[in-house]
Order: sequence, then C-alpha cells, then structure tokens
Amino acid sequence: MNLKQLSHMLSLSQTTVSRALNGYPEVNEETRRRVVDAAKRHGYRPNPSARRLATGKSGMIGYVLPTGAAVDIDPHFVEFLSGLGDYARAHELDLVLSPADADDEETTYRRIVANRQVDAVYLSAPRPADKRLALVNTLGIPFIVHGRSEGFDFDYPYLDIDNEGAFHEASRLLIQLGHKRLALINGNERETFAIHRERGMRRALAANGLALGERHIRSVAMTEENGYRAARRLLEEAEPPTAIVCSSLIMALGVVRAVRDLGLTIPGDLSLVAHDDVFPWLRPENFPVPLSTTRSSIRLAGARVAERLAARISGLEEGARGEVWPVDLIVRGSVAGAPI
Repeated sequence: MNLKQLSHMLSLSQTTVSRALNGYPEVNEETRRRVVDAAKRHGYRPNPSARRLATGKSGMIGYVLPTGAAVDIDPHFVEFLSGLGDYARAHELDLVLSPADADDEETTYRRIVANRQVDAVYLSAPRPADKRLALVNTLGIPFIVHGRSEGFDFDYPYLDIDNEGAFHEASRLLIQLGHKRLALINGNERETFAIHRERGMRRALAANGLALGERHIRSVAMTEENGYRAARRLLEEAEPPTAIVCSSLIMALGVVRAVRDLGLTIPGDLSLVAHDDVFPWLRPENFPVPLSTTRSSIRLAGARVAERLAARISGLEEGARGEVWPVDLIVRGSVAGAPI
C-alpha cells in the first residue's frame, strides 16, 4: 500500500497522513492514532527518499562514535543503546553511528549536520565544559545529552541520574553503620558522572566530620580487572578501608575477587555498595553475598533519550529542559556494622 491508497482509505489528504505519521503537532491525537493504526494493519511503510523530500526529515538519530586503539566499547554503552534502539524501532526511527577520531569528534559533528544525514543527535559521557556540547549547541540541530556537563553560560537539554545524591546516600548508610574509613572506586575522573559521585561521597563524610583521603580514591575505566587491582591496592594498605563504594557492578566483580584472594570476607571485613545499571546478565542478588546497590536502569534511560529526541524532531519538545532521575538505594547482605 502506498501513501495515496492509505489516504484514500482513511478519507484524509496525503499531507495529513504524512504529517500524522511523522508526529507533527498540528495533527490531533485521535487522527494520528487512527492513521498509525491503519498503517500498521495494512503494512504501510513510508519510502525514505519520499519522506525526506516531503518533510525534510530523514527519520534518523545520529551518534558520533569515538574510535581508536585507546577506546573501549563497554557494556554500559551497549545497554543504553539497546534501550534507545527498542524505542527507535517501535517508532520508525533509525540510528546512525558515525565513527570519529576520539581526539577530533567535532569534525564529524560538523559533517553529519552539514550533510543533513540525521534529524537529531545525542551526546554521551560528557565532561565539564565539553567541547562537543558547545559545538552542537551552535549547529542548529536538535540534540540531547545523556549526562550533564558543567561550566557553560547556556542551558541545554539533558537526561541524567542523581549521581551525587546516590553516592551521598550510600556513604551516609555506611557511616550510620559505624564506618569511618571509606574508599571510592570510581569511573573516569574527567567525566561529570564520576565528579558528581565523588562530590556526593565527600559531602556525606564532611557532614559527619570525616574526609575522603586521596589514597582512598581510585579513578579507573570500569572493568572487572581494574576493580580487582584497585581493591587490592586499597586493602593491602596499613589502614585499609572498612567499606568501599564502587561505581559499577562490573568493577564490583573485581572487588569481590580481591577480597576472596586476600582471605577476607564481605561484609565481615569489608562492606561493599556498588552502582547497578540493571544489566539483565549481571544481577546484584546473584553475587556470592547479595550486593547492596544504588540502582537506575541505563536501558530505560536510552529509551527515554530516544523518546525525547523524537519529540524534539517533531516539535513537541522545545527549549533546554533538564531531566534528573532519582536513584534507589537497595540494601542487601553486603553491608554490616564496621568491624571492631
């Protein structure tokens, strides 16, 4: 079935049907739903070239993917992409990955915008005063940041979780249990999420007259091996921490291995809390000792970013609205009172 046949069947103009399928706000919700339902029933799919000519839209979301020997594609990114893809597939959107030199992503952003390859882009893993964000804000293309940056004199649209609040509450719990020597195994110290997590932990400690010493912070890429090495160094010190807050379940696997190799126990010798991005294949309750976590689904965040990008493409969302999700603290068996 083509557009003309679908329009005739619905007794609507081709323009109205096209606009309904592409989410234009001037089409009322009842008409849009009727058109979408009929298109699905009769297997109508718009011709991409015709859609571009008629609407000026490509139906594509863009992501600039940094590449190179020093770049790892980690499971957090894959899980986020799965959520984004779930929404995009269900709403007739495609995702375009544009590889770029990790040290020169700005050139790729300029190219895909100039070529009108995509209708919108999203940015991830932002850093303070991120050059990519500053550039995209001037290019006139809809965008959303997954995470937050700092140091700008303009607002921008983003979706983030309350990293500072999450690690503040995790640290506060450990302090209430009597722990005074806390350590942090964090992600990349140059990225804003890691800065916020450290800030939250420091704030909780300061409120109780404690401090986070530099020797009790490890900032590393979030892998199992890095978690193991960081935990070994911390636990082999003369005055090791009695509690560790860890930035990912993947690193927590390494922490658990280090504890076992040193002949220690959780939570007898060490209490452990980790952030859980809700991986279907790695569940905190299945750790040798069920793991206490700060919890927020990165897959749901991916779907929400796609939903907001679709709204910005169609004009249903405008402005520079930030969205911060609260994070749940789930207490399991990996935390206990500080050892005497």
